[in-house]
Amino acid sequence: MTIKEIQSIIKDFESSSLMSLELEMDTFKLRLSKNKTNEVIVKEDQKEDNKPQQTHASTTPKVELNNNHTMIKSPLVGTFYAASTPTGKPFVEVGSHVKKGQVVCIIEAMKIMNEITSPYEGIVKEVFVRNGDVVGFNHGLIRIGDANEK
Repeated sequence: MTIKEIQSIIKDFESSSLMSLELEMDTFKLRLSKNKTNEVIVKEDQKEDNKPQQTHASTTPKVELNNNHTMIKSPLVGTFYAASTPTGKPFVEVGSHVKKGQVVCIIEAMKIMNEITSPYEGIVKEVFVRNGDVVGFNHGLIRIGDANEK
């Protein structure tokens, strides 16, 4: 099963009234559940090395507070873009001041550009991914620190 087919199933599931869904085909198993975090888990056994491959998706960005830092994590599987156009200026860079609700990046999934916004105000301390990188669910994207911190 391709990633595009998986993403299509996830999209259809999210827009449906179903609360859970399980799909099993040969070496592929998909289990979707609408719980508090809207987490989706996909497992596929690889015949060559027999190790399961996992992909996750969610509808809202995850944040993690730790020592006055906020981690913006990917809410879905897709391609990370730092700017709105290939030659455009990045939305944020290390040292940029961001406001709550400000767009910090775009993640493309299923040909849809999803704007990821900052849930908090602060200074960008670290950007963990490069433009064009593929990211998975809950993958750390950007660390935001307190504006007063050096």
